[in-house]
Amino acid sequence: MDIQQFIFLMCFAVAGCGGGAWWCINRLSEARHMLDTPTSKIRSAAQGYVEFYGVLQEVPTVPQIIAPLTGTPCLWWRIKVEESRSNGKSRSWSVVDSRTSEGWLQLSDATGHCLIDPSGAQVRPSTRKVWYGNTRHPMGPAQSSFLALLLNQEDGYRYTEERLHVGQPLYAIGDFKTTGGGRQGLDVNAAQGEVIREWKGDFAGLMQRFDSNGDGQLDEQEWNRVRLAAQLEAEDRHRQTSARPATNFMGRPQTSQPFILSNAGEDELARAFYWQAAAGAVVCLLGALAINWLLQNYHG
Repeated sequence: MDIQQFIFLMCFAVAGCGGGAWWCINRLSEARHMLDTPTSKIRSAAQGYVEFYGVLQEVPTVPQIIAPLTGTPCLWWRIKVEESRSNGKSRSWSVVDSRTSEGWLQLSDATGHCLIDPSGAQVRPSTRKVWYGNTRHPMGPAQSSFLALLLNQEDGYRYTEERLHVGQPLYAIGDFKTTGGGRQGLDVNAAQGEVIREWKGDFAGLMQRFDSNGDGQLDEQEWNRVRLAAQLEAEDRHRQTSARPATNFMGRPQTSQPFILSNAGEDELARAFYWQAAAGAVVCLLGALAINWLLQNYHG
């Protein structure tokens, strides 16, 4: 083989080896996070990274959500529309539309409710429809899986719609926090700093309030008054927030910990991740063998 072929094949092998290794490690890490995190009840859950089992319910303040391809009412949807294209020798599917709903979810267990922002989550719904048609937007409801198999898959478009519905079970693992109800403590320094940063956004107003000698700048004594006023404001805001009813939230962790929402349970998810990790390990091994073969057989 010439140098160009060698470089191309070596890049392909290195990418396969590295990508397989990353996929294997990532899936093993996610499985271990799930298995090592104990299941909590919403009412007694500690603030931070937690795992819940519960049932999906409607969020009272959120308008009804309609899945765009089938027109089905649901709590969450994800769609993909692909067009069949040919280069003369083979056919492939190209994505022409891919969207996900942005509404919040509500998980309930026997002890309480938790609002979930699904942004950034791995959402794994059990309701998934795939069918085919000749228009970019499907005409009418999704066809059954059996009928879809009978269709000629070289039709112009393939549609995929995934949904979450009221009453479905939900496994959720992510970052949990509670506001109101007097549960959250006050970090005075952090809260004071946040108030000061907010006031600096209106610097003219800050100067008008605290520049007592009118020299156009804040001296040490004036800054002390700023800090004291900010501390009092932060404490007042905390008292108002604590007086509100407790509201629970789950969202994407700030760290690299997995954020997963699934109709399947923890054990089923962990098995799937282990199989995917094994597939990644096989790809990594094949890439390593290919690298070794190329190095031994290239004599450029």
